[in-house]
Amino acid sequence: MLAWLLWPASLALRCLVAMRRWLYRMGLFKSDRMPVPVMVVGNVLAGGVGKTPVVMALVRHFQARGLQVGVVSRGYGRQPAGSGTLDCREVFAGATASEVGDEPVLMKRSLSVPIFVANQRTEAARALLTRYPGTQWLVCDDGLQHYALQRDMEICVFDARGVGNGFLLPAGPLREAWPRAPLAIAGMLPPAGLVLCTASDAQAAPSGVAGAGRPPVHHAIRKLADFAIGADGRRTRLDDLRGRPLAAVAAIAQPEQFFAMLRARGLTLAHAEALPDHYDFESWRPKSGNDQTLICTEKDAVKLWRSHAAALAVPLELSLDPLFLSALDAAVDAIDAKLSSPHGYPTA
Repeated sequence: MLAWLLWPASLALRCLVAMRRWLYRMGLFKSDRMPVPVMVVGNVLAGGVGKTPVVMALVRHFQARGLQVGVVSRGYGRQPAGSGTLDCREVFAGATASEVGDEPVLMKRSLSVPIFVANQRTEAARALLTRYPGTQWLVCDDGLQHYALQRDMEICVFDARGVGNGFLLPAGPLREAWPRAPLAIAGMLPPAGLVLCTASDAQAAPSGVAGAGRPPVHHAIRKLADFAIGADGRRTRLDDLRGRPLAAVAAIAQPEQFFAMLRARGLTLAHAEALPDHYDFESWRPKSGNDQTLICTEKDAVKLWRSHAAALAVPLELSLDPLFLSALDAAVDAIDAKLSSPHGYPTA
């Protein structure tokens, strides 16, 4: 009933989204093209759907192909610099979440690629290419609706929620209508597009995502690693944690999924605390007793270890469907071939 009461507001958002896309399509809003191809990994669902693990898996796949890749991000959750502004900066080893955001810190810990953050992703992209001119592809973590950055490829990520009731915010979970229409910005060819589902059931697409006239849905298998990592880098097997009282904490979009995965591995959660996504942990104190081992996600660990060095982080491992990788490679090869041709892509 509430969704239908809010439906008129969702129609207003639909109109605003359509108008904004039209302004970019007509070239009335500025959209910049980079000198290298750009892949945007994003979502139409509000909230987290597991984009960052997908970005990390894609970067590793690019590297396995021998491509030089860089990552750009908004750096959500970072604090203003001394000037009071969110400056453009490179993410270095040892950076803090307050400086660059928790997800860029996590990516830098796991990936040996340049990563830049800026409020405007176009600014981050230019800075990265200036400092690392040998970069062949840019991967943008989030920003599907950030049309100021032109892209050659889009990967839209869903989780088990599918499209929910199919309504846009605030009546439903969608940022824009699904399926999305390809957007040719001011003479640019529409980007290649793939759909990836990170739901646990790889046999069926989430509700409302697949259908006639819609792109095929590929799957990514998510599972916890067989070990947890300490702040000093040491690994502890999850099997060795069985039977011990654990206090789990998660500040991610869907913390209950993390708790359920821990329990599915046979771990005993004496206490489980869900916190808002991107929570900074600056003033957080565990509600559990000192006899309980603190366990968290890798994303939370980059902040939690500063004050709770004994916490153990359980990595999330993601493997991409071979059919998805085949489709990805075909699209990447076609884009590279087009860009290397005498005429290349049309420019704005």
